[in-house]
Amino acid sequence: MDKSGYSFKSRLDNALYAKELSEKFKVDSLRIKSYTTLASIYEENNDYVLFLNYSHSALKLAKKIKSIPSLAEINRSLGYYYYNKSVDSAYYYDSKAEKLYRELKDHFKTAVVLLDIALLQKSDKDYTGSEITSITALSLLDKLDDTEQVKKYKSFLYNNLGLVFKELSQFDESIKYNLKALDLKSQLKGNNKETIDNQKNNLANVYKNSEHYDLALDYYNQILANKNLIKERPDFYALVLDNYAHTLYLSKNHKQLPQLFLKALKICDSIGDKYNSIVINQHLADYYFDNKQIDSAKYYAYRAKNISEPNYTDALLESLLVLSKIEDDSVAVKHYDAYIKLNDSLIKNERAIRNKFTRIQYETDQIEQENIQIAKERLWLLVISVVLIIASFLLYLVIRQRNKNKELQFIQEQQATNEEIYNLMLSQNEKIEEARTVEKKRISEELHDGVLGRLFGTRLSLDSLNMNNSTEAIKTREQYIGELKTIEEDIRKVSHELNTDFVSGSGFIDIIKTLVETQATVYKLAYKLSYDDSINWDEVPNKNKIHIYRIIQESLHNIYKHAGATKVNISFNLKKNVIWLNLTDNGVGFDVNKAKSGIGLKNMNSRIKEINGIINIESKKETGTTVTIQVPITQPNL
Repeated sequence: MDKSGYSFKSRLDNALYAKELSEKFKVDSLRIKSYTTLASIYEENNDYVLFLNYSHSALKLAKKIKSIPSLAEINRSLGYYYYNKSVDSAYYYDSKAEKLYRELKDHFKTAVVLLDIALLQKSDKDYTGSEITSITALSLLDKLDDTEQVKKYKSFLYNNLGLVFKELSQFDESIKYNLKALDLKSQLKGNNKETIDNQKNNLANVYKNSEHYDLALDYYNQILANKNLIKERPDFYALVLDNYAHTLYLSKNHKQLPQLFLKALKICDSIGDKYNSIVINQHLADYYFDNKQIDSAKYYAYRAKNISEPNYTDALLESLLVLSKIEDDSVAVKHYDAYIKLNDSLIKNERAIRNKFTRIQYETDQIEQENIQIAKERLWLLVISVVLIIASFLLYLVIRQRNKNKELQFIQEQQATNEEIYNLMLSQNEKIEEARTVEKKRISEELHDGVLGRLFGTRLSLDSLNMNNSTEAIKTREQYIGELKTIEEDIRKVSHELNTDFVSGSGFIDIIKTLVETQATVYKLAYKLSYDDSINWDEVPNKNKIHIYRIIQESLHNIYKHAGATKVNISFNLKKNVIWLNLTDNGVGFDVNKAKSGIGLKNMNSRIKEINGIINIESKKETGTTVTIQVPITQPNL
């Protein structure tokens, strides 16, 4: 059961469900949170493969959305994971986390990461680097209020400085920082017995190395006074007991020796504490050598060497030095040569590590600078691209507007030309009609005043001959008189019809007839034109007649160009003072919705709109097309 009160399975199920929801709704911030939560759960369960998988997924997503807080936390988590596994990786991720926290101006978390970096540097013997890093972290914590967390991490940093200065043999500085760490740990709330005992042990070690044996023994005794320590922390108990015994040995107080060493060694061997076992074996070797018990000294010296050889290089170095002191002649020389060779290798390695930290720091900074430069280049590329796109779009608009203006100007000129042509046609038609009317009137007058007058005179003469009463004469006269009356009525009828203006208003239909006949001949179309005689075209505005003319012309052109028709029917009808024009063909038909953007249909719609008309187009594939247009005879506000 987890300390939160939930089982591992319960926490994992909830985290997986949260991940599923975050991916379903595609909320990147929630996805990052669910990934980091899963990574933490898997790390607690020692499933490091899935920990790394989700950590890197979260890192990738955080980079995508540029979430600095998330990037900092993930890098810190990865640095902590690699702490005991790969110094290079741990230092790399910690360095990135530190820079991100600095960017966020989070002094506390920056100091926490710097502590990890300082510990890495100390463990790889970069003591100067560790000192600088620790001081930097403390300067950040000094800016904050002395909360429990701040005090705790200050004590950790003081402790690290105490250890660093001990390794540098600057014992006064080491004692100062150990005392500071001990003081802060004593102020912390809660049960801090373990961390206080650890600090006392570190302080006692410095007193021992600086030959203040009484002070060292005093602190060791304070720790060992806890009778339960051997049960609670057997490894630490053995460590402190060995340090206590070694201090007695250095102070020439051998009364309790070697029993204390052997007791500490027995505890270490029983719990498998190899490192402390190596140190105790070395101390026993020194003790027995000083007491001229060479065989025992060699036994413990070789035991220390054998345990340290696989993994503990520093301990092996010390073991070789002990053996070079204990062994005789050539064997001692052999061990001393091995000691020198290993020591040179370690010094070279330490130097490489110090350079490595500097290189990693430099490479991290370089990568960041490259990323900044790439970001700047991308920004400029984006700006230039946007400017070019906007400029291109504006240029397109200018060219398009210019073409529209030209097109509009052309349409206007075309309309004016059409108006002029139509007016000329109407004018010519009116002149023809006027000439026809004059001619009809002349013929009418000629018939009425000339022929009809003479016939009337003849009839009167014949009437006067009626005085002859012979049967034959009367019969003949009646025959001629009847015939003359018939001629008179026929001539009167012709005269009356000639004098009637029966072609009034028929001019526009004649123009349409001419258009349809001409276009049908050119396009090889059979046509039928029907019209309602009740339409008074004189009442229709010229503008309307022009647009009707053009619509018919455009329709016939479309029929020829697209429909593949062989015949067309055109009809004019009058319904409730509205002219209905229908054009029907037997062509292939088309999809009306897809063809609405065509220039021809746009022109037709534009013309209909100008005269407040209505157009409807119905078409079926392989059946034909019907165009119906409704135009009111009189226009409002005209």
